[in-house]
Amino acid sequence: MLVEEDATARRDGAPFLQVSGVSTTYGHVQALIGVSMHVDAGEIVGLVGDNGAGKSTLVKVIAGAHRPDAGAIFVSGEPVEFHSPLDARERGIETVYQDLALAPDLPVWANLFLGREQYVRGPGGAVGWMNKRAMRKRARSELVRLQIPIPDVDIAVDDLSGGQRQAVAVARSIAWGKRLVMMDEPTANLGVEEQEKVAALVRRLAEQNRAVLLVSHNLAQVFELANRIVVLRQGRLVAVRSIKATTREEIVGLITGAIDGDAPE
Repeated sequence: MLVEEDATARRDGAPFLQVSGVSTTYGHVQALIGVSMHVDAGEIVGLVGDNGAGKSTLVKVIAGAHRPDAGAIFVSGEPVEFHSPLDARERGIETVYQDLALAPDLPVWANLFLGREQYVRGPGGAVGWMNKRAMRKRARSELVRLQIPIPDVDIAVDDLSGGQRQAVAVARSIAWGKRLVMMDEPTANLGVEEQEKVAALVRRLAEQNRAVLLVSHNLAQVFELANRIVVLRQGRLVAVRSIKATTREEIVGLITGAIDGDAPE
C-alpha cells in the first residue's frame, strides 16, 4: 500500500524533491487535489495519467510556472516557495517541455545559452559584448560529455533532426539543471532510433546522480527507464508503484479507473 512520507520525517535522508499536499485550481476546475510525491537523486520517476489527470499542472508547479493554492514543496528537506521558473532554476530544477522551447533560427550553441548569454566586461565593469567563443567551447564540451552526436555547434537548430533537437533541449537542461530534470513527453513524434538516443540521455542523467521526472504516455518507455511510477487521475494521486512490483496492465487500470488506487484520500 502507498505511504507517502511526511517531508519533515525525511529531513536527514531527504529526497531531492518532495511535493506535499499540493492543490491548485484553474477557475472552477480543480487541477490538483492534495498531491504528494517525491523524487530522489539518481532516480527516474515516471509520471503517468490520462489527458487532464494533472501531470502538466504538477510539472508547472514544480517548475515555478504556477503557484499552488495549497501544499508545500521541499528541496533537500528544506521548504521552498517558487514565484517564477527562475526560482526553480536557481534550485537546480530544469524542465524540457514538449514544444522544446528552442529558437530554430539560432545555432546550437546559442540555444544552449538562451537567456543565459555570457558577456565580456568592458571598461569600468560595464557589459561589453557576447562571449561567443566561451559559449561555443562550453557547448562543445557539453555535447561531448553527454555523447550527443552533433558535429557542429554552429548548425541552426532548424537544420537538425527531431531527435537532435530533443537532445539539444535535454543538453540545455542538463547543463544548467544541477539536480532535477523534468521531461514532458521527451520522445513524442520521434522515430525508434531517435527515441533510443533520448532514452540513453535519460539513463545518463540518473547515472550522474540527477533526479529525473519523466512525464509520458509511452508506458513501454516508462517501464524501460523508470524506477517508480506515480499515477494521477482527475487531479488526484491514486498510486505509486515500484517498476519491479507492478505490471503495465495494472498501471493502465489505475490510469483509467478500472483498478482502484490505494493513495490516502
